[in-house]
Amino acid sequence: MVDVLSQNEIDALLAALSSGEMDAEELKKEETQKKVRAYDFKRAVRFSKDHIRSLTRIHENFARYLTTYFSAQLRTFVQISVVQVEQLPYDEFIRSIPKMTILNIFEAEPLEGRMVLEVHPNVAFAMLDRLLGGTGTTPNKINALTEIETIVMERIFSRAFDSLQEAWKTVIDLSPRLEALETNPQFMQIVSPNETIALISLSTKIGDTTGMINLCIPHVVIEPIMPRLSVHHWFVSQKKTRAPEEMEALQFRLTKAKLPLIAELGQTEITIHDFLGLTVGDVIPLQKSVDEALQVKVGEKLKYYGSPGTVKGKMAIQINEIVEEGEEENDE
Repeated sequence: MVDVLSQNEIDALLAALSSGEMDAEELKKEETQKKVRAYDFKRAVRFSKDHIRSLTRIHENFARYLTTYFSAQLRTFVQISVVQVEQLPYDEFIRSIPKMTILNIFEAEPLEGRMVLEVHPNVAFAMLDRLLGGTGTTPNKINALTEIETIVMERIFSRAFDSLQEAWKTVIDLSPRLEALETNPQFMQIVSPNETIALISLSTKIGDTTGMINLCIPHVVIEPIMPRLSVHHWFVSQKKTRAPEEMEALQFRLTKAKLPLIAELGQTEITIHDFLGLTVGDVIPLQKSVDEALQVKVGEKLKYYGSPGTVKGKMAIQINEIVEEGEEENDE
């Protein structure tokens, strides 16, 4: 960026030249000297600022998808956001993460090579605690994962890669697949130590627990699609619309999708003592009158009120009333 002098600075410079305090010849020599900038070959710049901006945009969407996914799976408050996207040598990334951490090594066809989703132990064990029925706290001492804990971790993070696929859809249709789960960074060598990687750091909060999730993408893996990360390609792809044939096929598939329809007879509450004492023939009264309409839900959403009955020897329900949008919230 060129520095622009103010009028006062110009006047001061002219005064110094006329008084002899500064020599015009020396100023000319300084301008002609070549300026040398140090270049660190261990930190080769492979990603341009344009690429970094595109990666930031993509993984901001990834963070939103992950927030929705983990909130549903853990049934608690989860907040994930992009903190930083930077490029650095792979060896530096390995040295920056804890000795005991969760490393999800995965591939994403059609890209060739492996990538890593590193989850800080605070975050990983808070997830594990929630999945196993706890409150989402992290143990004071982090131990190695048991076989059961490893299987639980693999299942939840395998499905988390669906969010990565969705986030990258505007650039390339990926098929991420978990290859292995490691806990020791020293046993994970996916590229050479000096290979440049893009490191996407995600700040993660689960309840009262905070930590980082880091996505490591080696340059050699996404090098074939680097031109697609340019701003020009990004905006061109944004303008693309679905063909009418695709929209018709999508609408047809939607009409064929199956939804669970649940007619709820009623609910009640009993003590654990009564529950343990239940035997064949016991009657549990529900908190609903026999004359009261039954709630009919689509999935977990209340949609209709109806009356029970039979049709050709099978149990059935007659729809008496449609619940409009907003009425369910008002009733509650």
